[in-house]
Amino acid sequence: MSGSCYDHPQYWDLAFRDETRLEADFVRASARKYCDFPVRRVLEPGCGGGRLVIELAARGYDVTGFDLSGPAITYLRRRLRRRGLMANVFEGDMIREQIETPVDLAICPMNTFRHLTSETDARLHLQSVAASLRPGGLYLLGFHLLPNDIDPESSERWTARHGRTRVTFSLKVLDSNRRRRIETLRFRLQVTTGHRQPRKLVLADEFPLRMYTASQFSRLLKSVPDLELLDVFDFWYEIDHPLELNDEITDTMFVLQRR
Repeated sequence: MSGSCYDHPQYWDLAFRDETRLEADFVRASARKYCDFPVRRVLEPGCGGGRLVIELAARGYDVTGFDLSGPAITYLRRRLRRRGLMANVFEGDMIREQIETPVDLAICPMNTFRHLTSETDARLHLQSVAASLRPGGLYLLGFHLLPNDIDPESSERWTARHGRTRVTFSLKVLDSNRRRRIETLRFRLQVTTGHRQPRKLVLADEFPLRMYTASQFSRLLKSVPDLELLDVFDFWYEIDHPLELNDEITDTMFVLQRR
């Protein structure tokens, strides 16, 4: 059988499951380091199937999450009910969605931001998140920067398992246009579930993603004066070891603060 990744959020979440605890730990560490108030209300725009929403809710945070994907939000609501957890989740567009009661912290990890393929949409998103944060609140924004010497035909592959389900995730760059600042990626998930009569499923999608160098993102951030860059980390999230923003760093987590 074959289908779209969007229609099976449980397998996408499983592929990135190992990142969840690290991300949630970084939320806590960032709150302790940069905020002089208790961080209780957390927002995740573009939350997908909600692996991080679930983890943060289980840790006692008051979590709000939204995503354009109806199947993902339906799946997330079902998981919340099954776990006996509470969170405010709904379908929403991360370009313009704003939260009426300001949150203490927002997080958007793992390249979701790059799905906004125009400079205008990216700026609107940053402005919307800033408007959803209390003064002094944080936005933890994670995505891959693209240094000038990166291989334009790069690929990645890994396997994740849970119980009798195995997901092999493959990522391949199909096209890279630095002038237009768009690269096209193919995501492919090979899923095997069950034991005696295994069920096999292949999920595949192609996505255009916006490309950023360090200087390009810095220019974008300067156009959103409500947000200030505090620190930069890689995806090891070592809170005591911030990095320099330059063309050497690729896996990048920005700590932004609402002025």
